[in-house]
Amino acid sequence: MATPIDPRPEPGPPDTSARTRVVLAEVVRSGTRAERTRAELTQQTQVGDALVRGLVRAQLALALRLSLVVGIGLGGLPLLFAIAPEVGTAKLFGVNLPWLLLGVGAFPFLVAVGWAYVHLAERNEQDFTDVIQRPER
Repeated sequence: MATPIDPRPEPGPPDTSARTRVVLAEVVRSGTRAERTRAELTQQTQVGDALVRGLVRAQLALALRLSLVVGIGLGGLPLLFAIAPEVGTAKLFGVNLPWLLLGVGAFPFLVAVGWAYVHLAERNEQDFTDVIQRPER
């Protein structure tokens, strides 16, 4: 009669030469929030589109506010001269006041409004960049 085959391995040290080590794929950590947001911007997803629309809306609101300041500041002068004719006929250093205000005073006013626009627009862009690069909490 034949002896039955024992399926159990013989006691002793395990045979490591026949083993194959299986390693799971390395875990690729998804990008940080800033990287995901940048990707959404470049891929023009709905989130990226909403972020860009928010920036454009903020810049448009700033431009409209400062245009209103310029319109009131410079457009109000003829109204002032019409309402108060004595202001329109006043002379300062031998020159009519309207000429001084419109010819000399308008340029520093426009430069100041332009500087304010650039400063505030850069602040809007910096806020936008901060939102994109803010670390995940």
